[in-house]
Amino acid sequence: MIPRVLPIKSMRSAFPQLAIWLSILMLYAALTPRAFAIVNAAVFDIIITGKVVDEKTNGPIPGVTVKIKNATSTAVTDAEGTYRITVPNEQAILVFTYVGFDVQEKAVGAQKVINIALKSSQSDLEEVVVVGYGTQKKADVTGSVVRANLEDFRNSPTTNIANLLQGTVPGLNIGQVSRAGATPSIGIRGQNTLGGNQNVLIILDGVQYNGSLTSINPDDIASIDVLKDASATAVYGAQAANGVLLITSRKGANGRTRIAFSTQYAVQRPNVDLKPMGREEYLNNIRYLFYDQAFLAPGFTEPNPAFDLKSKVDASMKDAQGNLLPNDFSWYDEATRRGSVADHQLSVSGGTDKISYLLSGNLTRNAGFINNDLFKRKGIRANIETKATNWLTIGLQSFGSFVNEDGVEPNFGTINSMSPLILPYDQNGNLRINPYNTNLTNPLLSYQADDYDRKNYFFANVYADVKLPLKGLTYRINYGNNYRVELKNISNQYDANLTGEASKENTNYYDYTIDNLLTYTRSLGKHNFTGTMLYGAIERENSYTRAYSTGFSRLTLGYDNLQQGVNRFAISNAYRESLNYQMFRVNYNFDSKYLFTGTIRRDGFSGFAENNKYGVFPSLSVGWDISKEPFFKVSWVDNLKLRAGYGVAGNQTTRYQSLAIVGVGAAYVFGDGGSTQFGQQVNSLSNPNLRWEKTIGLNLGLEFTLLKSRLSGVLEYYDTKTTDLLYLVNIPNTTGFTNIRTNVGQLNNKGVELSLNSKNIVGDQFQWTSTLNFARNVNRVAKLLGDTNGDGIEDDLPQSGLFIGQSTGVIYDYQTNGIWQVGEQIPAGYSPGTYRIVDQNADGLINASDRTILGTTNPGFRMSFLNNFQYRNFSLSVFLNSVQGSDRSYLAGNTPRRIRDDNSIRDNSLSGIDFWSPDNPNGKYPRSIVSATLNPSLYQNRSFIRLQDVSLSYKFSGKFIEHLKLQNLNVFVSGRNLATWTNWEGWDPEMVIDGQTQGLLNNGRPVMRSYSVGLNVTF
Repeated sequence: MIPRVLPIKSMRSAFPQLAIWLSILMLYAALTPRAFAIVNAAVFDIIITGKVVDEKTNGPIPGVTVKIKNATSTAVTDAEGTYRITVPNEQAILVFTYVGFDVQEKAVGAQKVINIALKSSQSDLEEVVVVGYGTQKKADVTGSVVRANLEDFRNSPTTNIANLLQGTVPGLNIGQVSRAGATPSIGIRGQNTLGGNQNVLIILDGVQYNGSLTSINPDDIASIDVLKDASATAVYGAQAANGVLLITSRKGANGRTRIAFSTQYAVQRPNVDLKPMGREEYLNNIRYLFYDQAFLAPGFTEPNPAFDLKSKVDASMKDAQGNLLPNDFSWYDEATRRGSVADHQLSVSGGTDKISYLLSGNLTRNAGFINNDLFKRKGIRANIETKATNWLTIGLQSFGSFVNEDGVEPNFGTINSMSPLILPYDQNGNLRINPYNTNLTNPLLSYQADDYDRKNYFFANVYADVKLPLKGLTYRINYGNNYRVELKNISNQYDANLTGEASKENTNYYDYTIDNLLTYTRSLGKHNFTGTMLYGAIERENSYTRAYSTGFSRLTLGYDNLQQGVNRFAISNAYRESLNYQMFRVNYNFDSKYLFTGTIRRDGFSGFAENNKYGVFPSLSVGWDISKEPFFKVSWVDNLKLRAGYGVAGNQTTRYQSLAIVGVGAAYVFGDGGSTQFGQQVNSLSNPNLRWEKTIGLNLGLEFTLLKSRLSGVLEYYDTKTTDLLYLVNIPNTTGFTNIRTNVGQLNNKGVELSLNSKNIVGDQFQWTSTLNFARNVNRVAKLLGDTNGDGIEDDLPQSGLFIGQSTGVIYDYQTNGIWQVGEQIPAGYSPGTYRIVDQNADGLINASDRTILGTTNPGFRMSFLNNFQYRNFSLSVFLNSVQGSDRSYLAGNTPRRIRDDNSIRDNSLSGIDFWSPDNPNGKYPRSIVSATLNPSLYQNRSFIRLQDVSLSYKFSGKFIEHLKLQNLNVFVSGRNLATWTNWEGWDPEMVIDGQTQGLLNNGRPVMRSYSVGLNVTF
């Protein structure tokens, strides 16, 4: 019999007894070694150490939970996969758990070191992706569905979730932003329409979302799945021709409560060093505008000592004695600052077998580099799901987001146009109203505005999943709501031609979505069936009201006292629209080897024409996992799947386009001196036969995994045709109208995409992985109005820039061939310093018939390259993004020009521009004494390679984490848009504002280069 061991607290008071017992134990141990081992285990805790690795790669797995079975003690592996845990005795059993791996148990026994190799519970092919109205294993997907890589960009200093997607998915094209909190342009696989909706459909937690992506906290997003081909998007029918983004928010998970906090601060600077000219360069520019007087003939390269520069400078820049003002003031520096991003996140999540929850809050502040370009967001989210019974699950996904964009920034184009000789303030420090003594007002007067600009977003999706009595049959109801309130109140004493103006705007938007889903799943041996039926409806309504007044003697109460204005006005409008849809989808697979998906959807939209309220959109896709065939015995191929899809998606027009629209305007004056009467008139013709645009698409895909998962990828080819294009067609003026919206022509769109993932080095302490994405898209106009001339040839629409066989981004303009020089025989209407235009038809005349197709604005291809390096606790990611063209593709006009006139002499421009002059005959950009008859643009290639994201992080582990009782502690530094290699001249080759690429423009805006530091901690 083994003697009883005294509790520790009793040992001090029972020391004599303890000595006796120890003597007995020593004697017992000498006679019975096994008995001593048992006693030793009972008296002293056992320390177990070890390492946990991936069975497949043998690489360490950090973050594995090591738990004593039926006890509360736990440990977590560090970055090297090692752990240390104390167990009470040899009978203890250790349980190793990690997401994505099978749970493994190990009895301690006499071991002091226990190393474990965990087996992955799912391969990449077993990853579950969202496919629209449901989920599927990646291995069973037959359409083009890609999950965006968000995790490698979580540390990027950005306020909008869309910015994290740049270059991460081939075929998903995300633009740049130049304003605080702005949403970039989003496109999928090129342009499929001419005059229809070009927006990507956004689905948030299963509900269509028409709010701004600026309202969504990036940290709340768990995943984004991109539906690219018609067979995948057909489940959304009439609104899916431009592709679909499926955004899924985070949820709580079963287990201990997780409290996560993250904070980040970033500084921002323009990624290019462009500023307006300083004093000397500005005056020199005026001198060259008068080169015929400032320099001696005939060559105009030798300075003229008699030239008086002061006489050519605007009077506002001279003192009372006629001398030039001594100032060299930088309006640019006065109107700009260092930008910054401060972002703070806090979330609490957890759950049990019956309920899971996630509560989060965020606070974001983004100050742009132009004064008063400010974006502030506060948000809160609550995602809760409960298993009310064994047959009923109820959930709520909701958030509120409150955006503050108060303040009016100065007009940046005017800032860059202001002369450095002029000061914005008078001697008393007050802003000068008209610095040039013209009607141009001081751009800094915007600082005087009292601006209240708020947007409040509310979103909620309530759902219930019901298991019906028939095995495999479930019913789900979604009821989603979006509500948005926009308030824009502003007053400024200098508006309305300096008479003062104040206004209040109020916009209210609301929509609801109700979806009824019936899903039946059945397996018969290796045959697996899933059928989904949907009946749903959407209703949207919007109202807008603006009241404003002008002519204020004082604006003490600003926009809260509009009745003080002499002139008072009110504007209001509203709309309501509804959609109704039904969908049926069937998925079948045999042993996950032969795959089939068929979908048909019927959509109705109140905004469409009377005779075409509904459209039907079918799709069919198949897949074949070749690697599962008995005849396929290629040792270095782990997986090989071929898939093909064909389907139809739609594109709806904006509301009221099929109706005759009535407008209100000045209509008649009764009698001499009578007041103007307002009346109503029809502004457009109705078209009761206006139809849906239809995009018919074929998609072929090849998925592969090679060399024991060291290399994997997807290769895709697609070919789509959009017919019944919505377009404004010109009609004879004798009808009383100039155009009518109708269905015309055909647009073809095709391309190829490739994504490669490689595990370059997989070691115990060092790992290196890479991802390469490539995409090329080409679109062509196949048909327009037909043969309207009766010559058997399909007609172009050159006035609209549309040509049969050419892309929608075709550039149709005059071709330049250098600049006319002093002493050359220059045709009438042109002068030295103006562009020489190529006479395309050699008729000796330069006119509209000399225009030609110069290329296209569309890129040749897009490519990105991501590298991840991990060494012990350090992780480094480096992301390069690139868009490439040629001398015929990815072009844009970029032509600053100076012409000697009243404005050019007065206005400033960007510094360092290579303008032509007699002593700089090879100058790139025109500068002339008079304006030419035709002033064509110079088109430049926009190709670039950008070091877009770099992040370095360190994850603390071991005793330091244990001592702080933390689950995770991670610090990082990151950068965005760190370097751009391009021959483009100007602000940024990728930045497009209002259809204009940001070249050497005074009113251009830079992209921000950001550097940030941050902390992630989990309790």
